[in-house]
Amino acid sequence: QVQLVESGGGLVQAGDSLKLSCAASGRTFSTYAMGWFRQAPGKDREFVAAISPSGITTYYVDSVKGRFTISRDNAKNTVYLQMNDPKPEDTAVYYCAARRVTFGTHSNDYNFWGQGTQVTVSS
Repeated sequence: QVQLVESGGGLVQAGDSLKLSCAASGRTFSTYAMGWFRQAPGKDREFVAAISPSGITTYYVDSVKGRFTISRDNAKNTVYLQMNDPKPEDTAVYYCAARRVTFGTHSNDYNFWGQGTQVTVSS
């Protein structure tokens, strides 16, 4: 069982930067692939980025490539999402999620979810 708590959301201007964190409970964090998803009002939950348990492999949705960076610190049981040059269309509730071993790009691939953190990007 993994419990996830996101933090770092807030209001940011377009072109600035923001870093989200997701702290995980448990001693097996390093065996979980981690993902970030987001959900804007009236829209389905969307995959943003994922990282392998070791942190070596990452994957991004095309719309954030070159702007967002996912990383993890297994010693701190934490995964991060660095958001550079955010745009108004990035406004959403951001969720982190955990899945054993290999990462996926669909929300159904993940077993454990955080409560979400709101990110609002003003133009």
